[in-house]
Amino acid sequence: MTQPKNRLSEKLLAWFTFFSVWIALYLALVYAPTEKTMGDIQRIFYFHVASAWLGMFAFLVVFVASILYLVKKEFKWDIMAQTSAEIGVIFTTIVLVTGPLWARPIWQTWWSWDPRLTTTLIMWFLYLAYGRIRKAIPEEEKRARYSAIYGILAFTDVPIVFFAIRWWRTMHPGALITSSGVGLAPDMKPAFFLSLIAFTVLYFYLMNKSYRVERLRIELKTLREHFIGDR
Repeated sequence: MTQPKNRLSEKLLAWFTFFSVWIALYLALVYAPTEKTMGDIQRIFYFHVASAWLGMFAFLVVFVASILYLVKKEFKWDIMAQTSAEIGVIFTTIVLVTGPLWARPIWQTWWSWDPRLTTTLIMWFLYLAYGRIRKAIPEEEKRARYSAIYGILAFTDVPIVFFAIRWWRTMHPGALITSSGVGLAPDMKPAFFLSLIAFTVLYFYLMNKSYRVERLRIELKTLREHFIGDR
């Protein structure tokens, strides 16, 4: 009875992801008004901000899952940390690609060593290194323990990325959501919030699929080792 329910929930998640992403694309590319100063290039903003949010959220999951692994010693938390880190790197890569595309016509340069940009680049390198550490250690328990410790330490850069525009003078646009509200035109708000929702749903869809694939890979490896050992 559990499997059919799981399959149904997965199908519902897949369809919800599909429709939410397409609605977000329509709102961002068609419905939202063209920004007067920046023009159509500003539409990258909806995907850029949503990707940045998802990257940091994914790394928060790595942080929490790493702590839970060290406390409970259950490999499911290690798998969750690994898959979330991989997804976080993908979304942070999108941030680092869309940022210069958006900045070039506005700042007249592809890259500046702005505090927000620099700390984001450091964050990207930190979690690329997380993946390299996992591949470099063959023993499962040792790999999970070292990865968890590194995942906790690497997270220290995430709050710095988030607060960079508040702590330092920066060319990067300021915080959109403040105590006084959302600093966007009313017609832009649906595209902004739907993009955040769509990318969040996409994260959970990718996380579910990646987690299952990794669990199956580990189970297959265990069965193969038992089969070879029996022989």
